[in-house]
Amino acid sequence: MDILKDILLYSEAKPLLFTRFFFWGFYAFILIFYSILYKKNHLRHAWLFFMSLFFYYKSGGYFFTLLIFSTIADFTLGQLIYSAKTNLKKKLFVACSVLINLGLLGYFKYTYFFTDIINSTFHTNFEVINHLANWTNNLTGSSFDISRIILPVGISFYTFQTISYTVDVYRKKLKPVKNIIDFGFYVSFFPQLVAGPIVRAAEFIPQLYQKFKLSRQEFGHATFLILNGLVKKMLISDYISINFVDRIFDSPGSFTGFENLMAVYGYSIQIYCDFSGYTDIAIGVALLLGFRLPVNFNSPYKAINITDFWRRWHISLSSWLRDYLYIPLGGNKKGKSRMYVNIMITMLLGGLWHGANLRFIIWGGIHGLGLVIHKLWVKLNLSLSKYYTSKSSKNVFLRFISVFTTFHLVTFAWIFFRAESLEIATGMIRQIFTNFQPGLVPIMISSYYKTLLLIFVGLGIHWLPSSFKENYRGWYIKSHIAIKVLLVVFVIFILYQIKSSEIQPFIYFQF
Repeated sequence: MDILKDILLYSEAKPLLFTRFFFWGFYAFILIFYSILYKKNHLRHAWLFFMSLFFYYKSGGYFFTLLIFSTIADFTLGQLIYSAKTNLKKKLFVACSVLINLGLLGYFKYTYFFTDIINSTFHTNFEVINHLANWTNNLTGSSFDISRIILPVGISFYTFQTISYTVDVYRKKLKPVKNIIDFGFYVSFFPQLVAGPIVRAAEFIPQLYQKFKLSRQEFGHATFLILNGLVKKMLISDYISINFVDRIFDSPGSFTGFENLMAVYGYSIQIYCDFSGYTDIAIGVALLLGFRLPVNFNSPYKAINITDFWRRWHISLSSWLRDYLYIPLGGNKKGKSRMYVNIMITMLLGGLWHGANLRFIIWGGIHGLGLVIHKLWVKLNLSLSKYYTSKSSKNVFLRFISVFTTFHLVTFAWIFFRAESLEIATGMIRQIFTNFQPGLVPIMISSYYKTLLLIFVGLGIHWLPSSFKENYRGWYIKSHIAIKVLLVVFVIFILYQIKSSEIQPFIYFQF
């Protein structure tokens, strides 16, 4: 009976994660029935929709009702937008969709943030009450805590997806989905539901009506991505986090400037391996089911400038912000000064999307300022891009300087992203610049050699030429199935030998 409860009921202490053995049992269960239903599109969608709702329940509890609400609301509004006779009505329905989705996101994610701003500005003493929980308690006799608002897992991702759907219907990029089960499946598809990538309706919905297909090459690519993602997350990210980064970010004043600097470098590779690892697994799991999700990372620390970085990092979010925020604000169509303002607004709001805290706004502001400075650099004809096609040692050096500078700007910004408070962020920066203690560096390297080695091996692999990575990916894809099985067993054995006692949630689950 206890085993059945563990399988069927949500546990806040044991959310359903890709790195848990339970998830792969869950996935195997899906595949068993999927192998029977996959030729009938409506049946496969219904099965995956039902299992995706169960996945979300196991990941976030009863908040799956919000997912259902968003599904019904935007499905209905999509139909209304398409059938409306006047442009004014279409705009009103789009506005309704945006208000509903941003209203839900704002209520759960930003209530405390704006309440604190109002209280500090006007010296008031407003307290946050969870009116939704209170209403549910009165209606059903439940006993939800009304004194705090809990952020539903993945709400930042699926609200952006449903907004893209209604806006794309309005823009006539696609026709509305006729079957609410099909639409619900698009919204809730479990591989990318709680941490992305953000899948555009125009990219995914046409796949709903295609026959299942999975080539031998795609099968190899999918399993390679899953293994690659698990190695990134469990071998690199979790080890660095538990053994080094977390303890220093918790109390930077207790460590030297060198240790603080290494922790910042460590977090740079940790967050990349964590988030891109999740994305790799999501894309691989979806591909085995016959659905193609967009690429979300392209070696971002190889970027030669901050603009290039945002073409490579969290691509689904950066392109979403460009198409649904930056361009509607006017983009670069209303003069240079307005373009710079639009860039700053987009990045500040992008920072706020990551979290209701001034730290994230500062993080977004640093990136926004970097983008503006790069645009001015190009305008002043100081860009070095014309040298990058040359193979001369001078131009290789210039490219190295560009990558080095961009990486350190991004890494500096990560301090505000990771630190629990502004005091901790400024404390880390102070330690790095005023308490470096170079005489202790050899001792520190000796003490942390395993973790430091993993940090720089991770960065080194990241900076390997793309051709080298494609070669070993291609070798794996072309290898015999027996070799694939042996590699899978070997990797799983190694990962579960070194995994931490407490499974670490993916960083982007909190957003």
